[in-house]
Amino acid sequence: MSALQKLVLASGSPRRVELLQQAGLEPDRLAPANIDETPLKSEHPRSLAKRLALGKAEKAHERLKQDGEAEGCYLLAADTVVAVGRRILPKAEMVDEASNCLQLLSGRTHRVYTGLCLITPSGKLRQRLVESRVRFKRLSHEELESYLASGEWRGKAGGYAIQGLAGTFVVKLVGSYSNVVGLPLYETVNLLVADGYKVHFNWLSGAGAH
Repeated sequence: MSALQKLVLASGSPRRVELLQQAGLEPDRLAPANIDETPLKSEHPRSLAKRLALGKAEKAHERLKQDGEAEGCYLLAADTVVAVGRRILPKAEMVDEASNCLQLLSGRTHRVYTGLCLITPSGKLRQRLVESRVRFKRLSHEELESYLASGEWRGKAGGYAIQGLAGTFVVKLVGSYSNVVGLPLYETVNLLVADGYKVHFNWLSGAGAH
């Protein structure tokens, strides 16, 4: 039965692929779904993460159906949002954006939300929302400038990647570390297992050896 199951990740993120591999899972296909990620007026960060994950899942699933590849497919989508209070931080593309994010995060606690959406082979839709709290040290001018020069912030929600140099900024983390990276593993695996995906078959076959 497991040979008929396919795992499709509606993302092109190398970080999310690496996290799945850490859990012993190798996506059969990557199906990045580009959607408008602009927050709605007064939208809460939690709602945004859930809405974007659902939007990505539905768009990728529609494409799979058009390609005739939806049979036996578990389609997983995720979206990660970084927020200070209700203020949603951008996925920094310009150095000014990253600088503004980091100055806002300096010496403060922020929240990282990841919305998960799973569409099962039978078409059922499952959603989860995971929240972590992260506290940064107060960043010196040298730390800020050096991090900006590293370029690690590019394309990252909140202007940083916890698995890189910015890990040295973290004073305290409450919740899931993998959630802050971009895919909460505990909740992801539970979603898959609950709907019959043979996660642990991959462990037994050694597919998870990395």
